[in-house]
Amino acid sequence: MPSDINSDEDDKIGLEALEESDSDSESDRDYVATLARGLDVICSFTRYTPRMSLSEVAKATGMTRASARRILLTLVKEGYAEKNDRVFSLRPKVLQLGYSALASVGILDVVQPIMNELTQSTQESIFAAVLTGDDVTYLARSTPDRVMSVSYNVGNRLPAYAVSTGRVLLAYESDEALEQYLSRVELKQHRPNTVSSRMKLREIILETRQLGYSLVDEELEVGVRSLSVPIRDINNRVIAALNACCPSVRFSVEEMRSQLVPKLMDAALRINRSFVTRSSN
Repeated sequence: MPSDINSDEDDKIGLEALEESDSDSESDRDYVATLARGLDVICSFTRYTPRMSLSEVAKATGMTRASARRILLTLVKEGYAEKNDRVFSLRPKVLQLGYSALASVGILDVVQPIMNELTQSTQESIFAAVLTGDDVTYLARSTPDRVMSVSYNVGNRLPAYAVSTGRVLLAYESDEALEQYLSRVELKQHRPNTVSSRMKLREIILETRQLGYSLVDEELEVGVRSLSVPIRDINNRVIAALNACCPSVRFSVEEMRSQLVPKLMDAALRINRSFVTRSSN
């Protein structure tokens, strides 16, 4: 049986043979069919389908395998995707598209100043993160001028189940999406405190939904405690997480709850109000 990747038909098609249309007749001469199909391929990868074969991408997009293969291999060549054996997945470079979108609508313009104020008032590292597949990706950061601080680079990805940003974002997913995540994620024991039981993780995430914040105690890194609250848009949808990372020598768990939770929640509320104000202007 011929493989999905090495069919005779596909082997005749090289990367240089990209066409604007595969026998499609477009009424609008300015419409670039290849670009549209490329975006469809990128969007077919979701947190529920982060890795797909050629046949799966073709089915998800309604394309022929030949068309899907051309676009996938172009994404691989340009660094937006990668191919392992017969499975394709997106690479972090594709996040540049998301950063451009966020910048264009001014989200980071709203979040960054409030994060900077929060860093000044707490003298701790503050981050904003979003779900990307089964991970969280850091979009923005603000770090204090002190010797001991926690710092992740913008673009860093961490497993959602092991960090407070991930648990907050998972908490506001639908029940169905949460169950799908829990059924497929591989829980690794990164540190002695890491929660590696699906049942326990589900309980924690549902509790996070009730509390409105997540506090993680040295589950990914020894000596680091992390606190996150949701960031909401003008429609009250959770779009990101606001996070404070603290060395455990400076804050106990109870001190983080009593001192930092109110400050992060207030900051998240101000971000939401800023979104509303900007949309009304």
